[in-house]
Amino acid sequence: MARNVDPVCRMCRREQMKLFLKGERCFSPKCPIDRERPPPGMHGLRRSKTSEYGLRLREKQKLKRFYGVLEAQFRRYYALATKTVGNTGEQLLSILERRLDNVVHRLGLAVNRNAARQLVNHGHVLVNGRKCDIPSMLLKPNDVVKVKAKENSLKMAREGLQKNLVRVPDFLEMTGGPEQPEGRMTRMPNRQDVDERITDIREQLIIEIATR
Repeated sequence: MARNVDPVCRMCRREQMKLFLKGERCFSPKCPIDRERPPPGMHGLRRSKTSEYGLRLREKQKLKRFYGVLEAQFRRYYALATKTVGNTGEQLLSILERRLDNVVHRLGLAVNRNAARQLVNHGHVLVNGRKCDIPSMLLKPNDVVKVKAKENSLKMAREGLQKNLVRVPDFLEMTGGPEQPEGRMTRMPNRQDVDERITDIREQLIIEIATR
């Protein structure tokens, strides 16, 4: 399974915005964005005008890194979005929000998407009562996400609930308590349901570069 092992704070510095990839560190004074660190590389301090292509590329990279997807996955999601009725950009965002690792994070069961991906990969999460270890699985309305009833699984989920500062979005609902964390997707997510930390993303620019 392919995965990105680049330093996550370096990604935030490159995009010059918080991508919230490192849990509690992102809310601490150690965050490189709060410390106004320049972009990485020998030319990081140089201020040069960004081209039209560069603007679109940066928007795409922000979105990919925020949700933790690689280029091949992104291409598949874009192809799926083009086949779906509605605005392609909004459909792309909806698909990313439906990923299992994203849903686990936004329910509060993991402090960030990397932790949610690990929780799923290690088999701690059940979808509709069955174990699912595929973080990229796309959920549908009325799908139920539940933490396995084992001490280790419940311990990690409770720690995530205690540390997570993310508000549960309207298209999800928590149906279980701290003793048995459980959530459900009530409907398909729309543009207003996108994570509030990246609502300023310009999806139209991403679609323009994805069609090339």
